[in-house]
Amino acid sequence: MKIAVDAMGGDFAPEQIVKGAAWAVKRYGCEIVLVGDRTQIQTQLEKYYPEWKNSEDSKITIHHASDIIGMGEHPGVAVRRKKDSSIVVATRLVKDGECDAVVSAGNTGAAAASALFVLGRIKGIDRPTIATPIPTAKGGATLLLDSGANVDCKPKHLLQSALMGSIYAKCVLGKQNPAVGLLNIGEEATKGNEQAQQTYPLLKAMKTINFQGNAEGRDIPSGNFDVVVCDGFVGNIVLKFAEGLAKTLVKMAKDAVQNGGILAKIGALLLMPALKKMGKEIDVTEYGGAPLLGVNGCCIISHGSSNAKSICNAIRQACEYVKKDVLTQIRDNIDKEEILSHDTEIK
Repeated sequence: MKIAVDAMGGDFAPEQIVKGAAWAVKRYGCEIVLVGDRTQIQTQLEKYYPEWKNSEDSKITIHHASDIIGMGEHPGVAVRRKKDSSIVVATRLVKDGECDAVVSAGNTGAAAASALFVLGRIKGIDRPTIATPIPTAKGGATLLLDSGANVDCKPKHLLQSALMGSIYAKCVLGKQNPAVGLLNIGEEATKGNEQAQQTYPLLKAMKTINFQGNAEGRDIPSGNFDVVVCDGFVGNIVLKFAEGLAKTLVKMAKDAVQNGGILAKIGALLLMPALKKMGKEIDVTEYGGAPLLGVNGCCIISHGSSNAKSICNAIRQACEYVKKDVLTQIRDNIDKEEILSHDTEIK
């Protein structure tokens, strides 16, 4: 198993990226190719993985890339112009068969565009989708897709997302028969906008997924569904709202303890073991990143603010994706799902 890691992508690159990669090779036994500026990467390897100097024993190698795509650059334009950027080079290593997967915490749009242009789409998939795991009250996660790749979706795109999300949830997240829901404003089949009303009966007709009807916003964190599908516009808003709310609640809790006097501090101390356990269960860094489903290869996209723990877990996720052969599972099930082959029925 060899994973290409964009060492220059992210707010804390290359230090946290290299540190996370060093943890990953020790925990999961995979090989890592760090792609980016050789000098900067070597400096960090000196601190976190000195074994790299011994080429015979090292599981980390460096592939130099002279350019970087910044967070604020236009994804499509940057990918076309910056052929030697770290994310494009890392993705090309997968295309050429030198690596099995690519992981990046850089510009999300650039990572998606690079995967689409370099790896191409799976036959039968019109648009790749970002599938983000969101921790739930029941433990585990609800897979939300699309969380930002496609802001405008037709019903057929949502059907494809439902199928790919269901396969990923089963193979990687360990859900035996993932319950799939369509994000809507109510449980009734007649609820929602035109897109939702057209999509509902089509999802219900699919034979390869366990469609359980409409999912409301509160069903995502509660864990009532394993997979929830929506367009990327709505999905990204849900994701960013959840991130913001979590940070706000943590800050409010800390402020309440700080301003609540000695009894509040003693109470917080007594609750600390339980709070730490809960914190681990809802920690998004436990998942590390979101897979871009629908491209001919494994691409894991991590948050721009990813730390070493997040990168390490993103690499673990990439290893699981390849090990469970998610790509073949999607291809095979696309062929089985007859409704997806009839464009006249799905607008």
